[in-house]
Parts: sequence; C-alpha cells; structure tokens
Amino acid sequence: MKTVAMEKSDLDACVASARSDRIIVTRDGNPVALIFGIEGMDEEQVRLGASDMFWKLIRERRHEETVDRAALEEKLKSRTARRRRGKP
Repeated sequence: MKTVAMEKSDLDACVASARSDRIIVTRDGNPVALIFGIEGMDEEQVRLGASDMFWKLIRERRHEETVDRAALEEKLKSRTARRRRGKP
C-alpha cells in the first residue's frame, strides 16, 4: 500500500498507481481517502464490494452449516419427486 500527501500529488498519478496498488491519500498527515483500481469490474461488483448489508449477509452465510454436493443432489431429487406427486 502506498501513501501520498494530497498537497503533493495529482489525481492522474494516483489513479495510475491505483491500478497496481492501493493508495492512501493524506491531508496534513492524516488519512482522508483510499483509492484502489476497479478496472475489469462491473458496476454491480463495485457496489456490492462497498455494501455493508452485502458483507453482513456473507458473514451470516459463512456461519451456516454446509452441505456437500451429493447431499444437495439427493435433496433436490427428493423435492422434484414430491412435486411430481403433487406434494409441496
């Protein structure tokens, strides 16, 4: 991570550097902004990456019990069979 003083930098140089490294911008020695490259990402990826609600959902899901593929396929097969017989 690179640190640059706002008073001694220009935006073009910061953006160019942010393509390969995160840039902390400081004012009077205090951090005021973080610049990082998003080239290759779409708008949805950028918005989700900055969403507290999204990361809360991810943390919650990581604490849930996992299911292996064989168990998942068996569960789906059972559900499909029940629906064919007209049961929910």
